[in-house]
Amino acid sequence: MTALQQQGQAAKAATYVLATAGTAKKNAALNAIADVLTERQAEWLSANAEDVAAAKEAGMRPAMLDRLTLTPERVAGIVDGVRQVAALPDPIGKVDKMETRPNGLIIGRRRVPLGVIAIIFEARPNVTVDAAALCLKSGNVCILRGGKEAIRSNRCVAELMRQALRSVGLPEDCISLVQDTSHE
Repeated sequence: MTALQQQGQAAKAATYVLATAGTAKKNAALNAIADVLTERQAEWLSANAEDVAAAKEAGMRPAMLDRLTLTPERVAGIVDGVRQVAALPDPIGKVDKMETRPNGLIIGRRRVPLGVIAIIFEARPNVTVDAAALCLKSGNVCILRGGKEAIRSNRCVAELMRQALRSVGLPEDCISLVQDTSHE
């Protein structure tokens, strides 16, 4: 079994816990993520500085380099975004379009988590956090695959988020990062 298959199985197992976690638990996890990113921002910035140095050496275009670069101000914005997601109403369980059929059968649509969402994105470490936060709020487990240029930043922030999940009693596999940066 490949590492990616194992990661997928662990993510699938985490769906059963996250789907029933409830709003308070998901919000606690999001706030724990915001807290750990604030408290340990120096680690994330250090990993990002390594990514930026390697990208400069590889000749990355200035616009892409800017997207890759984290600063304390950008981290504060990312943290604020996570707290904003936590403050949003929980979309799960909401019933839309309830109707009664002529035979008396009541039919409606209820919002439920999808399960596991895989997201592939470019070298933007902020997307790692944004995507994870939105998935978590909607009760979905995520497997993230960022660009190879941001691998150090993404590894660091993914581990910080996984620690935050553990601290509130959710499986760390609710958020995972594909470690292999090859296209194969």
